[in-house]
Amino acid sequence: MTVRKKLLGEWRGRLTKVAMTTPEPRMPEYTAPQHYPAVQAELQALRERLPQLIGSLVASSDGLLIEHDLPVHLEPASMAALSAAQLSLSYRLANTANGGGFSEVVVHGTEGQVVIYAAGHTSLTVLAGPEVNVGRLHLESRPVARAIAGHLAAAHND
Repeated sequence: MTVRKKLLGEWRGRLTKVAMTTPEPRMPEYTAPQHYPAVQAELQALRERLPQLIGSLVASSDGLLIEHDLPVHLEPASMAALSAAQLSLSYRLANTANGGGFSEVVVHGTEGQVVIYAAGHTSLTVLAGPEVNVGRLHLESRPVARAIAGHLAAAHND
């Protein structure tokens, strides 16, 4: 081995070595989502007042599940993501078309209704069967959406 090759090898070795640093700080341990008993109570009371209700949920505007009162065959996290997507599209459509805010959207399906209400920075999604009286559904659900917005605002101000 020539002196030239030896020096070249040492020089390459210095360039490719990575300096050791202190270990990266660990991320905090996963914490369970916060529970909102007042919101859960509102959802259960809504179901008691409307027997045709299949279920309901509250989701953040970015699709995170806050609380739900859904049957076991429906995946709450997926429903929360879908609700947030519909909320975002509806808000954008209302703002673009009318220049105003969004309050609710109703989806009439062959097997029932899905209604998404704006509830502050969150949404209340209500699933009902085909035999539901939509007027009564609105009459019962709109105050619940306002109450949920109040409960969540109060919880975050504490």
